[in-house]
Amino acid sequence: MKKFRDVFEVNDQEAVYKNVADYDVFPNKVLLDELRVKIIENLIDNKLEDEETLKDYIYKQISESIEGYNLSSMERNYLYNLTMNEISAYGPLTDLLNDDEITEIMVNGPSEVYVELNGKLIKDETVSFINDDHIIRTIEQLIRPIGKVIDREHPMIDARLKSGDRINAMIPPLSKKGPILTIRKLKREIDDIEDLLRNGTLTPYMARFLEACVRSKVNILVVGGNNSGRTTLLNVLANFIADDERIITLEEASEFIIDKKHVVTLETALQNNMIDSKVTMQDLLVNALNMRPDRLIVSELTGAETFNLLQAMNTGCDGVLTSVYANSPVDALNRVVMLASLNEKAVNENTIKEYVNGAVQIVVQIKKLSDGRRKITNISELGKMNKNHQFVLNDIFAFNQTGLAPNGEVIGEFVLYDYVPKVYNHIKQYEDIDLKDIFE
Repeated sequence: MKKFRDVFEVNDQEAVYKNVADYDVFPNKVLLDELRVKIIENLIDNKLEDEETLKDYIYKQISESIEGYNLSSMERNYLYNLTMNEISAYGPLTDLLNDDEITEIMVNGPSEVYVELNGKLIKDETVSFINDDHIIRTIEQLIRPIGKVIDREHPMIDARLKSGDRINAMIPPLSKKGPILTIRKLKREIDDIEDLLRNGTLTPYMARFLEACVRSKVNILVVGGNNSGRTTLLNVLANFIADDERIITLEEASEFIIDKKHVVTLETALQNNMIDSKVTMQDLLVNALNMRPDRLIVSELTGAETFNLLQAMNTGCDGVLTSVYANSPVDALNRVVMLASLNEKAVNENTIKEYVNGAVQIVVQIKKLSDGRRKITNISELGKMNKNHQFVLNDIFAFNQTGLAPNGEVIGEFVLYDYVPKVYNHIKQYEDIDLKDIFE
């Protein structure tokens, strides 16, 4: 099948033409799809004359394709922009990818396009594909610049685009419904603690305590589910680190935006025609420990690297920031034990629990609530294990949900518990950090 970019030799760096803002300018979607197919077929079947520009050529083909239809100038412009996006950009997804307010794009079928906007999942009725082949062609356009392919022999892809956005796509035979595409967009701007405060994610007391923990090199484990904001929170915490410290980040896909002078970014890699062997998170961690890090930031604990990190945290590697998927702080600690046990069969579970208890000091849970907002729901300190070798968590701060408003907004309040954490004695040693109004 011919591809538009190949036919017209369009450079990936060519400017993107944005669609008309009012998608409802062409309400007849049946006619729109009919004309789109006709125009695209004409573009492929006919040749660009030497004296014509691409712009003039597209206008000419559109004019021939819509002859006999009574279309307004706005509808003509809309068709032009759709067609130009097919050739020099990413088809129907072009405007969605350029919209910074949209954080995620999900394509479940030609007429099933969903977006995440302000934390809420919305079906976008204004965007559609012609058919399944059109979706696959768009996926190909997205992944071609990074040297990836998707076909029946390679029906799944999970990769990072040059823009930094994360793409996941599956096509038949893996997907029975047809091609499925998900794009998680990389934030273009750095979130800082002020953003989280404005959004009501946490309180000023909580923000000051977390800043104090980071600056005084307390080991912090961030806990949350999928799309809860773990990476954003890790990024915010990382920006509390002093400018004169050497920071090494370990990620599966580079997402951190750390505005510091001395940052080394390491990323895992899959084996391919450019790399002889797979580079895992454990490989990165073992190497990073030999790179004289002042701080280690591990985006997510997922496997064998967990035990290595626990060992490092127990032998003088302080101020580590990392995260793990879990629904609660206790679940997170148990998951860390399980991950550390995967490749360390010779070490019994109680010993690993002791490693965890000696390594992790503060556990921070962040959740995406039912109304789409994100809240830090717990900041807890890991205490001494009980006689049954179970973890004991002492809550410092929490968000308690009390109900739901008629509009679906979560009602609740932040709580400061009557508990002075052990790490406060450590924090007090730093003369430029003052938390007396919180804990004294």
